[in-house]
Amino acid sequence: MKTDIEIAQSCRMKHIRDVAELAGVDEDYLEYYGKYKAKIDLKLLSDRAGAPDGKLVLVTAINPTPAGEGKTTTTVGLADGMRRLGKNTVVALREPSLGPVFGVKGGAAGGGYAQVVPMEDINLHFTGDFHAIGAANNLLAAMLDNHIQQGNELAVDVRRITWKRCVDMNDRQLRSIVCGLGGKANGMPREDGFDITVASEIMAVLCLADGLTDLKARLGRMVVGYTSTGAPVTAHDLKAEGAMAALLKDALKPNLVQTLEGTPAFIHGGPFANIAHGCNSVMATRVALKMGDYVITEAGFGADLGAEKFLDIKCRLAGLTPSAVVMVATVRALKHHGGCPKGALGTEDLAALERGLPNLLRHVENITAVYGLPCVVAINAFPTDTKAELDLVERKCNELGVNVALSEVWAKGGEGGKALAEEVIRLCEQPSHFQFVYDTQASIQEKLDTIVKKVYHGERVVLTANAKKQAQQLTDLGFGDLPICMAKTQYSFSDDQTLLGAPSGFEVTVRNLKVSAGAGFIVALTGDIMTMPGLPKVPSAEKIDVDENGRITGLF
Repeated sequence: MKTDIEIAQSCRMKHIRDVAELAGVDEDYLEYYGKYKAKIDLKLLSDRAGAPDGKLVLVTAINPTPAGEGKTTTTVGLADGMRRLGKNTVVALREPSLGPVFGVKGGAAGGGYAQVVPMEDINLHFTGDFHAIGAANNLLAAMLDNHIQQGNELAVDVRRITWKRCVDMNDRQLRSIVCGLGGKANGMPREDGFDITVASEIMAVLCLADGLTDLKARLGRMVVGYTSTGAPVTAHDLKAEGAMAALLKDALKPNLVQTLEGTPAFIHGGPFANIAHGCNSVMATRVALKMGDYVITEAGFGADLGAEKFLDIKCRLAGLTPSAVVMVATVRALKHHGGCPKGALGTEDLAALERGLPNLLRHVENITAVYGLPCVVAINAFPTDTKAELDLVERKCNELGVNVALSEVWAKGGEGGKALAEEVIRLCEQPSHFQFVYDTQASIQEKLDTIVKKVYHGERVVLTANAKKQAQQLTDLGFGDLPICMAKTQYSFSDDQTLLGAPSGFEVTVRNLKVSAGAGFIVALTGDIMTMPGLPKVPSAEKIDVDENGRITGLF
């Protein structure tokens, strides 16, 4: 069997001009990055403002496990399957971050015969969007420290600086540092730290902006720290937003590539869903909706994080309404949730599967009953899945009034996604009663409590003394009516990653609240969530190589 990268490298890609033509994008709107990548001129949106939008389909998943779920693979294969059924379908995906690519994931462009290409480019530097975000982030950091060095006219309290530097790599060594050492000429000595680029508020701002003017305004609103009297200091106060927007003007444009089967794919942006909103950009989604009758998009990690933020933050702020939701699961992952040891996941175990199924069923019920959206379960097929196991999943989902479709896109590409595609097309014609989980006018405490009770099915949220103080301060500063972005482990409904399946009766502790005023939400930090990941004992980077002809190996 070929590896993912071998499959991708053997693909005969279409020139991106031909992919754009298939998507209905005139060449005048293309900015070429070689033969197989292009950026889309944002003028397309204003020129097509009167055109109807397609139907938006969200792909999400159960809480992830080491056994894997295959959300991106399913997204790509579903789009190819719908194309095979004659439907004008496009994909809207997130860009991979270099940190996980060289750390734990080894790549994030789908898998098998359901991938986006050029796979190596997408997984590496792509069109430079993340580098631009990092440059803008670090420009603001430099301007802030320079302001302090040059007299500190704004009276920034160096003990209350919230803005960090960033780099697009997993590097735990940079989480907590001391900067400005070496004498007066080198700045003010202070504690500092780095976030990974995808955790930068600028990533969230870029993904939620609806144009350059809005981008600049959002950048200006970002809070970088506080004065000695507790007043927020913004990027606008530092006169930084213009230069930052200049660095980001090209990064704001969505990227166009293709799937292995030539389906147009708009790939743009991508913050982590356990520490930010976890969705691709509003701009890419809007372009896709103007170009396709169906748009398949995904959100990060499990539905309690990615889907919740897609629906409660992105859809709320951008005025989007999904037509259907696909819930991805694997039998292997469900057995893991049921306590089956990792080494035995390939063996039939109906008891473990039944114990793990509540995780899937809770996510499904959240989508249908809490959010009021039509849903289908996509079982990402493995050769070790038995008929008895698949029948059990189908029976339990049917009891909730939800159909199950076997997705074989990893092995068969679009052909293996046709059954799922048929169900998605059917669901898109069903009535929906989309609603948000909470009203933004509720208090911060009430919004947190609602998410914990309605989405996680916990008993209550508990705020530490510090978080209570921060909630009051944020309310007093006028940020109390913003949506909530929960920073929580992706492995469990709770804030304890060891609580698998569908736990209940638990408390979620919020230890820190901070405002992302530019993005337009409040981040609630729970558990041990960090904004700078580390590398594992054996990083994926050890397997990645390139030969003298420039041919890359080891990405997957």
